[in-house]
Amino acid sequence: MFVQVISAQAADADKARAALDRWVRELAPGATGWLGSTAGVTEDGRFIALARFESEEAARRNSDRPEQGQWWSETSALLSGEAAFQDSPDVVIDVNGDPDTAGFVQVMRGRSSDPARARELMEENPVDWAALRPDIIGSVAVEHDGGAYTMVLYFTSEEAAREGERKEPPPDLKAQMEAMDALSVGETEFFDLRKPWIYSSG
Repeated sequence: MFVQVISAQAADADKARAALDRWVRELAPGATGWLGSTAGVTEDGRFIALARFESEEAARRNSDRPEQGQWWSETSALLSGEAAFQDSPDVVIDVNGDPDTAGFVQVMRGRSSDPARARELMEENPVDWAALRPDIIGSVAVEHDGGAYTMVLYFTSEEAAREGERKEPPPDLKAQMEAMDALSVGETEFFDLRKPWIYSSG
């Protein structure tokens, strides 16, 4: 899998969503290998989008289409300043439900001192985590150069997510969380998408 992450400041959230809706309606049918996208705008106006493709080649084919270039030219005018792009083939998907039905999405961007160890920790105790946090119905973890990462968590609802955050994990899961936190470098940026835009090729 291959993921493109786009972030910027949105001048108008409604117009940005209309632009993505139009892409799915008009351009997605010709975007061979596009799997789906998750996007949204935070309450303080930060826009973020993740587009998933089956391969880097499929993503490049889409980017090279003239109609894609025209669409992006029009859409980028709805954003404040220049958009930042991060692409990666290092993607891990975890699904415990149907992420397309998520009522709340949280995107985290940060940096790890040891990405390989972080990935090992993420893969530990999946059954126990699913039992503790049934509100999490899916995740997408994307590794970037230099230990940077983008993590997307799909929740049934924000209310359920906040309730889940308050739960006290058992000792083994708490130790796992602390080990993950110890690998974190600098501040982690959070994007709370209370009205997520979730699109699927299916």
